[in-house]
Amino acid sequence: MQEFLWKIVSAIILALVEGITEFLPVSSTGHMILVKSLLGLETPPGEVFEIFIQFGAILAICVIYFQQLWQVTKAVPYNENARRFAFGLFIAFLPAAALGVLLHGFITEYLFSPFVVAVSLVVGGVAILFVERKVKIPQYYAVEDFPLSLYLKIGLFQCIAMIPGVSRSGATIMGSLLMRVERSAAAEFSFFLAIPTMLGASVYSLYKGWKFLHVSDMLELTIGFVIAFVTAYWVVRRFITFISNNGFGVFAWYRIVVGSFMLGYFALKGIAAN
Repeated sequence: MQEFLWKIVSAIILALVEGITEFLPVSSTGHMILVKSLLGLETPPGEVFEIFIQFGAILAICVIYFQQLWQVTKAVPYNENARRFAFGLFIAFLPAAALGVLLHGFITEYLFSPFVVAVSLVVGGVAILFVERKVKIPQYYAVEDFPLSLYLKIGLFQCIAMIPGVSRSGATIMGSLLMRVERSAAAEFSFFLAIPTMLGASVYSLYKGWKFLHVSDMLELTIGFVIAFVTAYWVVRRFITFISNNGFGVFAWYRIVVGSFMLGYFALKGIAAN
């Protein structure tokens, strides 16, 4: 009974972490690695649980932007901007999809470590502060108006996020800002790009880890899915307004503080072990 309750608590904590951090420039994967390492949380084996809570986060984006996505989809046959946006989203998705398939094994084996995450958090935080100061007057204000070359460049920036702790949303948003995309448009496109990217990665991971899926785990998976959806929905609804008024500095300093704390923790742990 105690073990069962601990699994439920683990599912709730990790789903909250996923929902809160997935679309913020702080790295959900990095936070999941750190939280699991520090708290010793137990969830269904393999990547199955992480996949299900990612589906919950993806659904939140689909619900929030359903009207806009549906309008664009309907307009594709006769509207040039809608066709360019749909094709641009596909172009932006391709680099990470290709590299993900090629490097999935290497990344999960060698880079999924708390130390890599801590370093990435600090470096990423410094990078955000740099971009915030370097940002010029925006040139692009609507995701449908990006040139195809810009979609591709943002997709290439997304590839950097394969390193745990970098943050997919952070890489795409900061890359967009460097190319003079307005803040809210940069964040919105990051959300849209998350749909095919996260969906593709999740389906691929589910294909590789379906054998770990058991009926006995359905309660944890359902709880995780629902909590991740509700939390991500709440966060995304407020994120655009927040960054429009405050920028990304708070996320940069958060990353630096958390990453530095974790590096100090690992250093002390190493000294104690010796």
